[in-house]
Amino acid sequence: MAQKTTRRRDFLRASAGMVAGAGLLQASRLLYARPESTGLLKACQFRMLPEELSDVEKFRLAKRCGFQGIEHSPMDDLNAARELGALSRQEGVPIHSISYGGWSAPFSDPRPEVVDKGLVDMEAALRSADAQGAEVVLLVPAVVTEEVGYAEAYRRSQTNIRKLLPLADELGVTIAVENVWNKFLLSPVEFARYIDEFDSPRLRAYIDVGNMILFGFAQDWLRTVGRRVIRIHLKDFRRKGHEWTNLLDGDVNWLQVRKALEEIGYNGYLTTELQAGGEAYLTDLANRIDRIISMVWDAQTHPAPGPATSDCCPRDYLVGYKKSSRPKASHFRELASDSWSQNRR
Repeated sequence: MAQKTTRRRDFLRASAGMVAGAGLLQASRLLYARPESTGLLKACQFRMLPEELSDVEKFRLAKRCGFQGIEHSPMDDLNAARELGALSRQEGVPIHSISYGGWSAPFSDPRPEVVDKGLVDMEAALRSADAQGAEVVLLVPAVVTEEVGYAEAYRRSQTNIRKLLPLADELGVTIAVENVWNKFLLSPVEFARYIDEFDSPRLRAYIDVGNMILFGFAQDWLRTVGRRVIRIHLKDFRRKGHEWTNLLDGDVNWLQVRKALEEIGYNGYLTTELQAGGEAYLTDLANRIDRIISMVWDAQTHPAPGPATSDCCPRDYLVGYKKSSRPKASHFRELASDSWSQNRR
């Protein structure tokens, strides 16, 4: 009897070990997924590449360092823009977005001549994006100042951005408003509402995961804005000392950011917006993005907080929120107005 009991204990101990081992193996697979097995793509800004290199050398360096896309700036010469876009695609690092900005002529400005300049410049940026083959143009939607109140900035910026939507639709380029230090759209709930009020597939969100760390949390913004997000900027920030850092060296909770990206179904470019550097620096940076991408969680074993849906901004929180305005199409340029109309029904 004692021998049978001993054998039974050995069996249970061995079985427990096998189960635990299987669990650890499964957890390891979930936590460290191969970056290429996801739909996330690494990108850098063109200005981060060494200035002394030729355009083709810059693209080749970006590719060699591990990047899969480039964010560029508007170009006045559309023929040159087409040539540069073709070259980027030929070298395997397509220009996927254009960083326009909008600080110099904000759509919230009370002076008509400033707004007119902003409209002309933004229209040129949209045409340049189309020429370069980019799918998105980044826009700072408004700037709140001593002279420009919050409500005025909200109203004016929406009125003026709406004037650009027909051209964006014609070109198939999406305007993506970004969260920046402009004293405007300071909560993710308001940010989501602002986008929804356009009721257009050509107006989406560009989330910078470092820009809200001083007063919020990147994972909360991602979960709240949800599928409205079309592009992501990667930066890191340290609250103590108020300083920018390299990725993984600041206070961004990268594991939670990675979980949030998985929850909202984001598949697209993760673009670094950091200082320029040489090959060793850029390769290390690409490797840091790989480490972030590899942070995958098991939704069944470790459910994330908040709503289970990918549209994580609760309807009750939004005044005037319309379900029909939730973007449901892909993050990529093939989005067309007719499929948008069909998907939102």
